[in-house]
Amino acid sequence: MERMKTVLIFALLLSSGNILAQVGEQRIDVKDAASLDAQAEKHALQIFLKLTEKVIVSAADAMPADKYGFAPTDGEFKGVRTFGQMVKHLSATNYILAAAALGQEPPADAGDELGPEAVRTKVEILNYLNGSFARLDKAIEVIGQKNTPVKSAPISPLKGAEATRLALVVESLVHAFDHYGQMVEYLRMNGVVPPASRP
Repeated sequence: MERMKTVLIFALLLSSGNILAQVGEQRIDVKDAASLDAQAEKHALQIFLKLTEKVIVSAADAMPADKYGFAPTDGEFKGVRTFGQMVKHLSATNYILAAAALGQEPPADAGDELGPEAVRTKVEILNYLNGSFARLDKAIEVIGQKNTPVKSAPISPLKGAEATRLALVVESLVHAFDHYGQMVEYLRMNGVVPPASRP
């Protein structure tokens, strides 16, 4: 898992054209180091997307439906999202960042990263989550296409030329794994071993 995070962060760094890499005492401009091969990047991201989707969807599915309203309330956890709200937030973020990568406006029902109000049950949330990964897959498909514009996402720190398709997809995957860590905590607090941790 740690190796995957490192690879994802490195891919995000590569996607920003003006980041400088420090190698010993020599500084090299990553933009000049090598141009990206769109087909290779797409293939690698599709592999990471499928792995991310498998781990997160299986964790979301492992939580019993009656625990989707669970949120810890003691100590530092007071006021955090419920499990269901967290999965909807992760999904809405996927939709918003995928829309930007596809040159589209964010879905109106994604809200401010909250997801549609009408999506409430475990089944509805899982469908919304699966749909969000399908949108990210479509965003990956257009990497390298010059005729499809890219937009800045209102929720992304990447603005202007920094908002590349590759960067937006990687940002979504990094964000998803951040919430996966929270999902694991919520599952374990409810006596559920996350599927990725099972023998």
